[in-house]
Amino acid sequence: IKSDRYESGVIPYAKMGYWDASYAVQATDVLALFRITPQPGVDPVEAAAAVAGESSTATWTVVWTDLLTACERYRAKAYRVDPVPNTTDQYFAFIAYECDLFEEGSLANITASIIGNVFGFKAVSALRLEDMRIPHSYLKTFQGPTTGIVVERERLNKYGVPLLGATVKPKLGLSGKNYGRVVYEGLKGGLDFLKDDENINSQPFMRWRERFLNCMEGINRASAATGEVKGSYLNVTAATMEDIYKRAEYAKQVGSVIIMIDLVMGYTAIQSIALWCRDNDMVLHLHRAGNSTYARQKNHGINFRVICKWMRMAGVDHIHAGTVVGKLEGDPLMIKGFYDVLRLTNLEVNLPYGIFFEMDWASLRRCLPVASGGIHCGQMHQLVHYLGDDVILQFGGGTIGHP
Repeated sequence: IKSDRYESGVIPYAKMGYWDASYAVQATDVLALFRITPQPGVDPVEAAAAVAGESSTATWTVVWTDLLTACERYRAKAYRVDPVPNTTDQYFAFIAYECDLFEEGSLANITASIIGNVFGFKAVSALRLEDMRIPHSYLKTFQGPTTGIVVERERLNKYGVPLLGATVKPKLGLSGKNYGRVVYEGLKGGLDFLKDDENINSQPFMRWRERFLNCMEGINRASAATGEVKGSYLNVTAATMEDIYKRAEYAKQVGSVIIMIDLVMGYTAIQSIALWCRDNDMVLHLHRAGNSTYARQKNHGINFRVICKWMRMAGVDHIHAGTVVGKLEGDPLMIKGFYDVLRLTNLEVNLPYGIFFEMDWASLRRCLPVASGGIHCGQMHQLVHYLGDDVILQFGGGTIGHP
């Protein structure tokens, strides 16, 4: 078989079929919006086509084995490139992917394509995944949050107000007995829950079983004293999935109704423990530890709104999503966009909030966002104004630093 395409070993990506300005987006397409910064001398359209190619079927050269596949169907198509306002060298590239490129219900697989090789690609000096649209047909292959906002409020019998909690401080160094004492004092004082911090796992000063037992003693005593449903988020993050399951099973055996994990566990581990939580009727809290290593830079990495979408698909019930005020960075409109991604059943395009695509969440339950990081009760009016009622407000130092 002879054609212009296969006579030349190396041709521009845009001419290989990865750029199509006339492409009609299909309802079943996975859409991705990248912020691209082309290398000097690289045309933005070619850079967008290169990203589309390297995140789908292409390699650095033309291969004859393309002819053995439905290559026209499986190629990702960059179909639109717009300059980023107030920049001179950055562009928004819209790329469509055929849904069949991705394994059903697998975050590991979709991320291996979308954020796999392309971030080290020479055609761009920087690349950032800003937003995605996941089609209804692909969303239905994920379980979504196990509990969701409505069911959790029913279990707590708390409606119309934010849930209040605190992270145990200091996060490291307490003995099990003193750790349980902090849990009891916080819950007895009126909080709905206490929680472990991201880096408390099973260290020499306090092993995980000791922490779990003392926390549950504090929870049970505070619940008996107040007549309210109380809890503490027990961090089951560990080195292996076997240890994670062991800790989760033990948390369930001693009476906990919620466990906690860290984002640094990885997508497969998060999905695995989320499935376990569904089977065992447990609430799953996710701390976004590590996210700012790729989410904070404005021209390279992954926008946190994409992580919010992936984690809602994976099945977490809570996720830290920013505070507007406090010690962590983030502008109010962007953070409200994160909260919309987690709490709405249908997303509309809202450019000030950073939402570029309409998206129907396909009956996946809503996720409860968490505001945590340098906040205190003096900021309550600002937090409620910006974030609404369906939120968990965590005052760690703001509680324990002001007994």
